[in-house]
Amino acid sequence: MAKLTKRIGALVLRLAAFGAALAALIVMVTSRERASFFAVSLEAKYTDMAAFKYFVIANAFVSVYSFLVLFLPKESLLWKFVVVLDLVMTMLLTSSLSAALAVAQVGKKGNANAGWLPICGQVPKFCDQVTGALIAGFVALVLYVLLLLYSLHSVVDPFLLQKS
Repeated sequence: MAKLTKRIGALVLRLAAFGAALAALIVMVTSRERASFFAVSLEAKYTDMAAFKYFVIANAFVSVYSFLVLFLPKESLLWKFVVVLDLVMTMLLTSSLSAALAVAQVGKKGNANAGWLPICGQVPKFCDQVTGALIAGFVALVLYVLLLLYSLHSVVDPFLLQKS
């Protein structure tokens, strides 16, 4: 019964991580807004910034990986490799979220030293969508850290029991 409960818990955690990564991906890809003031037209979209593209690509990889692992049989020998891939996905989410947060901060506050003006006053819908994507990405990251800890525990624990 305890093994079934652990398996269901891991499945729910993986489903939640998949959903959060997919939500971050969809919200970021659909973020777009056009604004015009005087004779100048401005269109803000995620493809304008390399960090946002990286965030989208990373969340796409994580979403596909999460989806595929859901169908991995529990008897498979690949579960030891899943621990390594969980670590890689956690690092990928961490780096992409960090890069996207840095660019979003500049977009929101600007950078007076570099002469960069904030754009969120002109395109608030775009900034709100990016914020939503970053929040979903953070949730995915937290869930992946929990998944990594769970994966480590489930692989290392039986290994330690065999040694004694």
